[in-house]
Amino acid sequence: MIKMWNKFRKHPLEKVSKELRLDLLEMIYAAGGGHIGGSLSSLDLMVAVYMGKAFDFKKDHFVLSAGHLAGALYVVLARLGYFPRSELKNYSGLGSRLQGHVSIDVPGVEYSSGSLGQGLSFASGLALGDKKRTVVCLTSDGEHQEGQIWEAAMLASKYKLGNLINIVDVNNYQIDGSTDEIMPLGKLGQKYISFGWTVKNVDGHNFWQLTKVLKKAKNDEYPTCILARTIFGKGVSFMQYDWRYHDVKKLEERLYLRAKEEIKNG
Repeated sequence: MIKMWNKFRKHPLEKVSKELRLDLLEMIYAAGGGHIGGSLSSLDLMVAVYMGKAFDFKKDHFVLSAGHLAGALYVVLARLGYFPRSELKNYSGLGSRLQGHVSIDVPGVEYSSGSLGQGLSFASGLALGDKKRTVVCLTSDGEHQEGQIWEAAMLASKYKLGNLINIVDVNNYQIDGSTDEIMPLGKLGQKYISFGWTVKNVDGHNFWQLTKVLKKAKNDEYPTCILARTIFGKGVSFMQYDWRYHDVKKLEERLYLRAKEEIKNG
């Protein structure tokens, strides 16, 4: 009965998510461009991780492997007071610590992102060396075209890193098109299972599901892969499912105003 009720009841984090989408849009528009499509799809995942009360990041760890999703992480960290919200206006500017890919120069960031696919290795090392704490890694589906992801998956399974959670933002798009067109990933969940992981599938925009699965994954015996099905460009109709918004070089004012209105009324 409670599960049925939650299906229709708004989660408190939905309001926060809407406000942060507006912050993200303002930040990228002011900067003259940025990785907006994937940031919009992954934002709810980061909100659930940081504000869903499953983790304590004074002790636990978060690794953003897909570093180009930096915009989503920045607005979340600013909201939580890691740095002044006013600093968002300097995003990707000369001399700003808020660059297009995350680095440890930013308060609250533990991993400087480089080539895609490397973050899960870093997260696995953290989990192996600090088994009393939980390590949450956020990867993208496109990253799974990188071989290093699977090397890390093998290591995590061998050492039974039950304190490692890999959230995959499954939005089905990457820089040049859909993942199916560029390099099909097949049955990603079954692949992780064959590597010895626990696999969970969730709606990546449903906070009831996300917060529940994150709390459960924290206490698993084996490493957990959460396949979060998301919408690329979530919240802005003309960006959704359009790979051209992976990295926007310049967002026209009329499109910015339209996007702002849609997010506000969404």
